[in-house]
Amino acid sequence: MRPAVVTALIIATALFMENMDGTVLSTSLPAIAADLHRDPIVLKLALTSYMLTLAVFIPASGWVADKLGARTVFCSAIVVFTLGSISCGASSTLAELIAARVFQGLGGAMMVPVGRLVLLRSIPKSEMVNSLAYLTVPALIGPVVGPPLGGFITTYFHWRWIFWINVPIGLLGIALTLRFIANVRERDVAPFDMKGFLLSGPGLLGLVSGVSVVGRGVAPWSVVAALIAGGFVLLALYVRHARRTPDAIIDLDLLKLPTFFSGVVGGFLFRLGIGAIPFLMPLLLQIGFGLSPFQSGSLTFAAAAGAMVMKFTASRLIKRFGFRTILVGNALISAAFLASYGLIGASTPHALIFLALLIGGFFRSLEFTALNAIGYADVSQARMSRATSFASVSQQMSQAVGVAVAAAAVQSLQWMFGDATLAPRDMQWSFFVVACISLVSALIFARLRPDAGAEVSGHVLPGAPARAVGQPAE
Repeated sequence: MRPAVVTALIIATALFMENMDGTVLSTSLPAIAADLHRDPIVLKLALTSYMLTLAVFIPASGWVADKLGARTVFCSAIVVFTLGSISCGASSTLAELIAARVFQGLGGAMMVPVGRLVLLRSIPKSEMVNSLAYLTVPALIGPVVGPPLGGFITTYFHWRWIFWINVPIGLLGIALTLRFIANVRERDVAPFDMKGFLLSGPGLLGLVSGVSVVGRGVAPWSVVAALIAGGFVLLALYVRHARRTPDAIIDLDLLKLPTFFSGVVGGFLFRLGIGAIPFLMPLLLQIGFGLSPFQSGSLTFAAAAGAMVMKFTASRLIKRFGFRTILVGNALISAAFLASYGLIGASTPHALIFLALLIGGFFRSLEFTALNAIGYADVSQARMSRATSFASVSQQMSQAVGVAVAAAAVQSLQWMFGDATLAPRDMQWSFFVVACISLVSALIFARLRPDAGAEVSGHVLPGAPARAVGQPAE
C-alpha cells in the first residue's frame, strides 16, 4: 500500500472520531438536557464550546507541527481528545460537560489540521481533489454511524456511553501514528507570533461566545455586550497587527488569492447555514414531533450517507464542469434543500424526510469537496501550513456561528409567535433563515474566473491562458 494511502487512512481515523463525536452529541442533545435539567437550547454551549476551542488554538497548529514534529503533535492530540471524551462521559453538570468539551477541543485543534497538512505536503496539486475525497470517505463513516448509534445508545443505554466509544478508536489511531507517520520537522521555523495569538484567540472567543448566549439569560446583557464588543476590538487590532507582521499567525494576505478567498469567505457563509442542520433537525424531530433519539438518528444519518455516495463521483464532476459552476450551482441547490426542511411536518412520511436528507447530503458533499480543494489551488507549498490553519479556523468558526445563529433564530421566532415552550414552527422557520444565509455564498463563487483552480480540477476552457500557481487572478 502506498505511503500516501496509509497516511490518509490514519488521518481518517482522527476524522472519523471527531465527526462521529459531533453527530452523536447532536442527536443526544435533548436527552442530555433532560438528564442535566437544562434547557435544550442552552445545551448548545456543549457544541459551541468545543468549536470555539478549535477556533482559538487551530491557528497555532501549523507552527507547533513544524517545530515539534508532525507525529509528536498528531499523536499527542489524539491522546488529549480521547481523555477529553472520557471526561465528557463522566460529567454530571453542564459546567463540567463544557469544561470537558474545551479540553477535548485542545486535542481536536491539533489533530485534524496537522493531519491534513501532512497529506497536502505529500501530494501534487493535480491529485488534490482525489486525495481529499479519498481521505474523507472513511471519516464520513462517523456521521453515518453517529446519529443512529447515538440515538440507540441514548434510548436503550445511557448518553454517557456516546463519549466512551471514542476510547478504542483513539487507541488505534495512536498505534497507527507511532508505526507509520514520520516525525518530520521544519529546519527554519519563524518565531511564534505570540502577539497575534493573544489578539486573534480571545477576539474570536469573545465574539462568537457573546453571540452564542444572546437572549437566553445565561449571562447579563452587559456581559454579552462586553464579549461581542471586546471581540470586535481585539480582531480589529489583530488585522492591524497582521498587516505589519510578515509571519502573522493568521496570514490575511492569503485572501488576495481569489480561489482562497472564495474557499474561506464563500465557504464560511455556505457552512454557516449548513452547520445549523445538526442542531435544528434533532430539535424539530424530537422536541417538535416527539420522536425518540433513535428514531431521529435513524433519519438524520441519511445526510451523511448521501455525502459518502458523492465522494466517489466528486472528482469527475469537478473536472467536467469546473469549480465555479459546481460551487454556484450547488450553493443554489443546497440552499433549496435546506429551506425544504422547514416544510417537514408531523404528518410528513419518514421515507420522504429520509430521501430529502439523503439527496441534500449528496449535493452538500460535492460543495464541501470543491471548497476544500479550491482553497489550496493557488497556495504555494511554503504557505501551505498557514493556509490549512486559516481554512480550518474558518470552517470551525462557521459551524460555531451557524449553531449560534440557528439558536438565535429559534429563540426569536419563539418570542415572536408567543410560544411558551419550543414549538415545531420555531424550528421550521429557522430553516428558512439559515437557507438564505447559505444562498448568499453563491454571489462570492460567481466572482471566480471560469478556469479558476484548473490545475487542481483538470477543467480547462479552450483557449484559456495558462496561469502560474499562486498568481492571483485579475
